[in-house]
Amino acid sequence: MKRKIYDELLKWKEEQNGKTAALIDGARRVGKSFVAETFAKQEYQSYILIDFFSAPDEIKDLFQHYLDDLNTLFMYLEGYYNVKLVEHESLIIFDEVQMFPRARAAIKYLVADGRYHYLETGSLVSIKKNVKDILIPSEEKHLKMVPMDFEEFLWAMGNKVLMNLIRSSFEKKKPLGQAMHRKIMDYFRQYMIVGGMPQAVQEYVDTKDFEKVDSVKRNILELYRADMNKHATGMESKAEGIFDEIPSQLSKHEKKFKLASIEKTARMREYEDAFMWLQDAMIINMCVNSTQPNIGLKMNADRMTLKCYMADTGLLISHAFDENGLVSEEIYKKILFDKLDVNQGMIMENIVAQMLTATGRKLYFYSVYSKDKEERMEIDFLIAKSKITSRHNICPLEVKSGKKYSLSSINKFRRRYQENIDQTYVLHTGDLKEEDGIVYLPVYMTMCL
Repeated sequence: MKRKIYDELLKWKEEQNGKTAALIDGARRVGKSFVAETFAKQEYQSYILIDFFSAPDEIKDLFQHYLDDLNTLFMYLEGYYNVKLVEHESLIIFDEVQMFPRARAAIKYLVADGRYHYLETGSLVSIKKNVKDILIPSEEKHLKMVPMDFEEFLWAMGNKVLMNLIRSSFEKKKPLGQAMHRKIMDYFRQYMIVGGMPQAVQEYVDTKDFEKVDSVKRNILELYRADMNKHATGMESKAEGIFDEIPSQLSKHEKKFKLASIEKTARMREYEDAFMWLQDAMIINMCVNSTQPNIGLKMNADRMTLKCYMADTGLLISHAFDENGLVSEEIYKKILFDKLDVNQGMIMENIVAQMLTATGRKLYFYSVYSKDKEERMEIDFLIAKSKITSRHNICPLEVKSGKKYSLSSINKFRRRYQENIDQTYVLHTGDLKEEDGIVYLPVYMTMCL
């Protein structure tokens, strides 16, 4: 499984040359350990992987007793793991470092020593429980790892050329043609169904069996649920309540998260920490309302009004259609052949949120409720131009899952904020076209924005 974060690790190694440790932070089962060990095998003469989930106390005790005697620390590590460390040519991996925060705190001294390179992997690394009583080292290069994006999925499926064609079409604003567009949409629907969790993708590559893939995804969902019960200290029921409610909220026409569906008297301030925990665990992608669609979307964010997406759309499908404990092959085929009558909008909007997050963007939308029909509007996503100018800095995005749709909100938005808008996009299931100042992009081109 080729992952783009590998190139980021190469860049870190070349530029930092041991001056910092790299920390790969990501959700459970997103592929952190696999990438770390593959990188170690291919880029270093030798490596030691310390898995703090299963490391014995005698290894953990080394970080308690020998940080002032690193010669002895390294001698014990070499002996226990039967690996010869080579100065400047060996990597030491702290896997699941959140399980033993003391090792993370030790990075400061290990990097200062300068003999070896260090790579940490972890999930839930930023929650209070896992940083309590330690000084977070400033010598860390933080790398976020998300589920596989569409290009990585294509690589896994053995296709190395389609993304170049997609990018070329986007840059030239020229349609691909129906035959090629249909081929790419076939791949894209498979990507929506399977998602980007490497274990699920590998199962699909090996078997092409949706029920086996669904079983893999369901195991991951159960793992997330267990993490909530174990690690979301003091807010376990709130985190699980939000998690269980996501499919229902996204299936509604207006997708803003309504806490009253969990508890009639619930207030956002009571649930804010649970939302943040789920986001820190990278189980969800939160999208907040920006009240002024202009420069500084973050400065105008209303964090009390939000939409909540699953970080992986494949997991969302398994989470949403689980009445019998397993999503049926029939449901998967309906999604694959674009025959799903309901919830198609939920799936499409979630995959766009996932793809925008994979490009490093924070998620913002625009929503105004008013008795005046002309004032009332909701725009699915707002993104800012990469180069800010005095005007025309914001791009509104509308996601359309069906073949027939209206553009009332986006047209009202264009009339009201024409001085702020750079380019207006509609993300749909058709080929690329441009009409009346709107660029209609195939949804798989989201990652090109």
